[in-house]
Amino acid sequence: MNNNIRVGNLFGIPFYVNPSWFLVLGLVTFSYGEQLSLFPQLNGLLPWLLGFIAALLLFASVLAHELGHSFVAISQGIDVKSITLFLFGGLASLDKESDTPLEAFLVAIAGPGVSLLLSAIFFFTAFNFNFSAPIAAIIELLAFINLVLGLFNLILGLPLDGGNILKSLVWKITGNPNKGIIFASRVGQVFGWLAIAIGGLSILGILRFGNFWTLLIGFFLLQNAGNSAQSARVQETLNGYTAKDAVIPNSPIVSGELNVREFVNDYVIGKNQWRKFLVVNEEGKLSGVLEVEGLKRISTSEWTEIKLYEVMQPVQDLITIQSDETLLEVVKQIEEDPLQQLTVIGENDQVLGLLEKSSIIELLQKDKQAKTA
Repeated sequence: MNNNIRVGNLFGIPFYVNPSWFLVLGLVTFSYGEQLSLFPQLNGLLPWLLGFIAALLLFASVLAHELGHSFVAISQGIDVKSITLFLFGGLASLDKESDTPLEAFLVAIAGPGVSLLLSAIFFFTAFNFNFSAPIAAIIELLAFINLVLGLFNLILGLPLDGGNILKSLVWKITGNPNKGIIFASRVGQVFGWLAIAIGGLSILGILRFGNFWTLLIGFFLLQNAGNSAQSARVQETLNGYTAKDAVIPNSPIVSGELNVREFVNDYVIGKNQWRKFLVVNEEGKLSGVLEVEGLKRISTSEWTEIKLYEVMQPVQDLITIQSDETLLEVVKQIEEDPLQQLTVIGENDQVLGLLEKSSIIELLQKDKQAKTA
């Protein structure tokens, strides 16, 4: 999983950390340990130990944020494939999108909601209980970080949670989730460019706010927002086509009434594309499959006497789909096994042909060429 390291399970959800997380863990530990060393009552390694604990608590806050998303998704029947901590925070990977705009909104708002709730709890604790100065400083840090985490993620642009909130609102208005993604991605790209500009100008000393991390966050927002928009555009295109549109031309379909000699002459000699054929009856319905290799067991003297339906094999492990199914749904099925071929069935159960990943890609390329022409 992209070099991520599996740590274990959290409430049945696989939990990973990206190698970049250790870099940030070390930087936060060093930075805050150095600040804690200013307290006179902390000596030796104690400031660095508390700095390490503070760093872990900060990441625990990020983890709680992602669990907020995850628990709401699970309540909607959506599987959470994993939670990963990385350089810029965390990511809960969901098995699918929510079914309605409201459900998408609830999943999106849950993370910032958890962060803001934790911030309120830590602020309340810091101001209403007496702790030693170092411990109080750590609690105040956690309160502030959770506040920033909650508010920052409410920025209305993908890939942030605010972008998903905006996506759900546009989805509700337009009735199209992909339009919501595209719009929220464009807003995310605007914020990405803004962060890059602020970070770059601050490094040059032109601005007094912003830093190198602002620049990195800008690139992160820009790249991920662009990826989201591109993915949404592809899904929008796929949703406009059906399985029938991506059927492979001259798919290997033959009539069971052909004798072996006719079949070999017309479909095998000089043609090496197909080694397995779909055999159909007079009505065009699927009767069985025929493997060219199996014909070697039949004497050539009998080829004119034996028809294909006599030597075909029963249909086994053949995956069929209806011709009016959207290509978006077909792609989701192919993603489980990119090498599989699907048999497309049309009206009256007639076989239209085969469909595979390469034929979908070819269709998308033709669509792109048509739009740019």
